[in-house]
Amino acid sequence: MPRKKTVTLQTIADELGLTIHTVSKALRGLPGMSETTRKKVSDLARALGYQTKEQEAGRSAERIPWAYAKPRRFAMIIIGDAAFHQLQLEGVQFRLKELGHSLYPLIVPAELSGEKEFDEWLDRNELLYADGLFLTAAIPGWMEAKLLKLPLPKVLINYPPELAEVDSVIWDVEYAVQQSMEMLYRVGHRRILYVADIEPQRGFRLRWQAFAAAAERLGLANLADSGEHVTSPASDKAFWMECLQEKLSSGQYTAVISGIPGVAERVYAAAGALNMSIPEDFSLIGMENEEVPYDPELSRPLLLIREAGERAAELMLRRIANPLLPWEQVRLRGSFYTGSTIGVWKP
Repeated sequence: MPRKKTVTLQTIADELGLTIHTVSKALRGLPGMSETTRKKVSDLARALGYQTKEQEAGRSAERIPWAYAKPRRFAMIIIGDAAFHQLQLEGVQFRLKELGHSLYPLIVPAELSGEKEFDEWLDRNELLYADGLFLTAAIPGWMEAKLLKLPLPKVLINYPPELAEVDSVIWDVEYAVQQSMEMLYRVGHRRILYVADIEPQRGFRLRWQAFAAAAERLGLANLADSGEHVTSPASDKAFWMECLQEKLSSGQYTAVISGIPGVAERVYAAAGALNMSIPEDFSLIGMENEEVPYDPELSRPLLLIREAGERAAELMLRRIANPLLPWEQVRLRGSFYTGSTIGVWKP
């Protein structure tokens, strides 16, 4: 049987046409290269199974087992078909595969409305035979509470409910909103409009709370009243768009934060209907999951959704190997993509 070829820094350097020095710097997080080059090196190293000594030591320190003699099979509960669910799924699958395990997604049918129907669905899908369970964001509260009681190792990819005894990991939208407010404040904006539903999901409420907290911190307490913003549900799209256009055309605001994915596109539509330009007439920051096709240069905080999935996989294996460790709540904070939709405001 042929021996498995050893992967070295030279292997990675040769494949990418880089020097060993550059590859080494990239894997150690040192400056001196573009983020594109760094990502290419990191992705190839992971694909080839290369680990630096520091990465091996870090995994050992976190008590994350590299592989089990018996591969494990995990389940992920998903509600709906939102884009961020796919990103979470990709992250968990990628990391579990690296660590020698597998994942199967379970899409909860939209017609399930009661606990009895849900119990029957769980039985049909033999959920209790899984080695562990990943719970994604946007699961209804009653359903999430029931799943958290199941006698399985669990990781919640969301902000945890109060008093929940569960490991959790989330892309930190509170930090992202605070970061967005700070970016606008630095370039002169003091009249900032928040556009997004603030109910019913925990993440929606936390986004608004972060906006209000940032306004207070920056001395803009007048912005902390939700009644002064566009925070109602967009169930009546025509009425909602009318409210947004009224705010934008009032001249009262110099910048907009669209607080949830998909809202920035509506802000663009409203601006177009009013013959307003971005960022000439007002600046815009979008809380989007990924780069958007209608404006790749949209200024936005980078939400680490796929990375949250990868970290969730690590937390799961850590919990199984160390069941008595304290519960952990992990928040992943990304950088900010400046883009081209933020303008300097000079009163």
